[in-house]
Amino acid sequence: MLPIILRRLGLSVPLLLVVSAITFLLESFVPGDPARTLLGLNATPEQYAALRAALHLNEPVAVQYWLYLSGVLHGDLGTSLFTDEPVLGLIGQRLPVTLALVIGATGLASLVGVLLGVHSATRGRFSRRVVDVVSLLGGALPNFWIALLLVALFAVRFALFPATGYTPFTESPGQWAAGLVLPVVALAIGGVAMIAKVTRDAMLTTLGLDYIRTLRASGVRPASLIWKHALRGCGLPVVTTIGLTMIAFIPGTILIENVFTLPGLGTTVVDATNQHDLPVVQGVAVTFTVLVIVVNLVVDILYGLLNPKVRAE
Repeated sequence: MLPIILRRLGLSVPLLLVVSAITFLLESFVPGDPARTLLGLNATPEQYAALRAALHLNEPVAVQYWLYLSGVLHGDLGTSLFTDEPVLGLIGQRLPVTLALVIGATGLASLVGVLLGVHSATRGRFSRRVVDVVSLLGGALPNFWIALLLVALFAVRFALFPATGYTPFTESPGQWAAGLVLPVVALAIGGVAMIAKVTRDAMLTTLGLDYIRTLRASGVRPASLIWKHALRGCGLPVVTTIGLTMIAFIPGTILIENVFTLPGLGTTVVDATNQHDLPVVQGVAVTFTVLVIVVNLVVDILYGLLNPKVRAE
C-alpha cells in the first residue's frame, strides 16, 4: 500500500507543474491589462509604466512564470492584484465553502445512488428502467438549470430554504446547513444517476457469481448476502465511480456557487478571471488540482482495503 501512495504522490508533482504552467499561459491570452484596470483611465503614462514594471508585466511569459514558481517553492502563492490580500489566505477563507459543497454532494450522491442501484438490481425490471431513466435525465440536465428550478420551487414558491447567501458554521449551524441544502442537491443529482447505474450493473454481475450462489444455498440471509457480500464484491467499480463523480463536482462548484451566490473558490475564480487577477486564478487552479490528487489518493487507499491484491502490489 505504501509504494502505491508514494508513487501517486510522486506523479502529483509534475501534474501540479503542468496545470500551473497551462493556467499561466492561457491567462496571458485573456484580453485586458491588470495595470490599466488598477489605475483607471486617468493615470499618467509614468504611473502606468511604473506599475507594469512592478508587476513584471513587461517581462516575457516564461520569466513571469518562473518568478511565480519561485514564490510557490517558498510557500508564497502571491498577492491579489486588486485586493492586495495574500492568495493563500484568500483560499483558506473560501475553501471551506467549496469543500462543504463537494463533500456534501458526494455523500448524498453516494448514499442515494448506491441505495437506488441495489434496489433496482434486486427488485426487477421496472426498477431497472427507472434507474435508466434517472441516469439519462441526470446526465442530460445541466446543473445550473436544476439549481434554478430548485430555487424557484423550494426558495421562492414554498420558502423552505434560502435562495442565496452563506452563513458560516460557527455563526449558526442550522442556517449553515439550510443554506447548503439546495446547492448540494443541485450538484449531486447528476452524480446520483451515474452511481446508481454503475451500482446496478455491478450488483447484477456480482449476484450471478458462483460464490454468491454458494452463500445463498448455504442459507445466508438475503440482507446479509446483498449488503455484506455482494456489495463488497462490486466495491471497486462503485468506488471508482464515486471518486470520478467527486472529481467532477470540484469544477462543478463554479456554476453552483455563482447561482447561489456562495463565497467559495468557484465565485472567486470567476471574479479573478474577469479582473485578470492572475495570482488568484493560479492559486485556485493549483488548489483544485490538489483536491483531485487527494481524491485519487483516497480512492487508491480504498482499493487496497477492498482488494488484498492491490495491497500486495
